[in-house]
Amino acid sequence: MKKIIAITALVALPLTVSAQEINGTWQTAVSDDGAYLHVEIGACDGNAALVCGTITAAFAGATADNIGKPIIWDMQARGENRWRRGQIWAPDDDKTYRASMSLNGDSLEVEGCVAVFCRGQVWTRVN
Repeated sequence: MKKIIAITALVALPLTVSAQEINGTWQTAVSDDGAYLHVEIGACDGNAALVCGTITAAFAGATADNIGKPIIWDMQARGENRWRRGQIWAPDDDKTYRASMSLNGDSLEVEGCVAVFCRGQVWTRVN
């Protein structure tokens, strides 16, 4: 029984580390008209095992009405520095997509998909 607990703890460790590394403020990619957002990413309220993100600032013509709105929710850690099976809201078309993310240093690749059609951005860590 002790071996099973130890193995379970070792398997869960990378998922916990990944979720902590993603915490912070991220800048979305700059749109064609120069607009971009800052998104605060961290554990979801009510479920620390999931990752969520909320818009905290809007720049260069991005809609300030979106500040405080969730943009990412229910992302599940899937190995080191990878999340998926969550949702992402795209403010530019006001649609929600099935989402995945992968972290590489201070770059976060975010992708949203409907059926087989996907689009993505690379976000940059602000802090």
